[in-house]
Amino acid sequence: MTRKNTRTVWVGGRPIGGGNPILIQSMCNTKTEDVRATVEQILRLERAGCEIIRVAVPTREAAEAIREIKKEIHIPLVADIHFDYRLALAAMENGADKIRINPGNIGNRERVQAVVDAAKARRIPIRVGVNSGSLEKEILEKYGGVTAEGLVESALDKVHLIEEMGWDQLVISIKSSDVMMCVKAHELIAGRTDYPLHVGITEAGTVYAGNIKSSVGLGIILHEGIGDTIRVSLTGDPAEEVKTAKLILRTLGLRKGGIEVVSCPTCGRTRIDLISLAGEVETLAAEFDDLDIKVAVMGCVVNGPGEAREADIGIAGGVGEGLLIKKGQILRKVPEAELLAALRAELLAMAEERRK
Repeated sequence: MTRKNTRTVWVGGRPIGGGNPILIQSMCNTKTEDVRATVEQILRLERAGCEIIRVAVPTREAAEAIREIKKEIHIPLVADIHFDYRLALAAMENGADKIRINPGNIGNRERVQAVVDAAKARRIPIRVGVNSGSLEKEILEKYGGVTAEGLVESALDKVHLIEEMGWDQLVISIKSSDVMMCVKAHELIAGRTDYPLHVGITEAGTVYAGNIKSSVGLGIILHEGIGDTIRVSLTGDPAEEVKTAKLILRTLGLRKGGIEVVSCPTCGRTRIDLISLAGEVETLAAEFDDLDIKVAVMGCVVNGPGEAREADIGIAGGVGEGLLIKKGQILRKVPEAELLAALRAELLAMAEERRK
């Protein structure tokens, strides 16, 4: 996998593009005006691994809330602006690290120029966003509907407009809920610009369907070396977006760190409650982002001991009990009810050893 060369754009002290690590984004689903609820959600997302957060700014109160939110969080904040250019100005005045706009719904050229001038004066990057649902009528007519080519043309038209206005600290986002159209659009635009790309499958759906669509689409796009920041868009808890994004990056070898949990699908030979145990181990693993290891949770004696030996540490189930195996060596036999606690104790010891 060879990463596409893109320029570096700085967002709140974090570099995007230029070969830097792909950053994980999410978006709050709180009312931005509710500072306490928004801060609490962002801090929870930070702990989950979120590296850039976006908030909706539909009102003046939301724009002004950014100032107080910024005092309590530790990651760059992006203000999501639609329709009213004055909200973009207010968001920047109150400390937004980046603004997301679609110049097509901001208004006339003078209003877009006002936003660009303010961004340039404060050295705030702009994310130019185009979705399949926001294409201009003339683009739809030209291409006979929503197409990858139309998404790219619309995005680049807006990029060129902002460049003409004197600002080039831009990140481009072109999203569609059609996975393969989204893939094609990213392939096309990657060959026509060196601006960093924020990638994602928009309106992907529920946690179940959205994870599948996002994993397929983002997996293809990222494997082609395209993408500098990502968001998994899910109808649900934003923390689920972050979890999925981290796993996609790890699976592609684009990120190290954190525990990889492997578990068998279970069968009639399984004699412990492996399904519940595997879920509990996955939750436990989230506590150990400083460990770059594989944990196996296996259900029976057929493949269990072998798979567990291949992992750094693992469980091989028996009848109401399991073997705890570390680095290929059986440590001990543990009753089923004590397996999770025994595994946690070993992980704590491994984490402490790594810190020495």
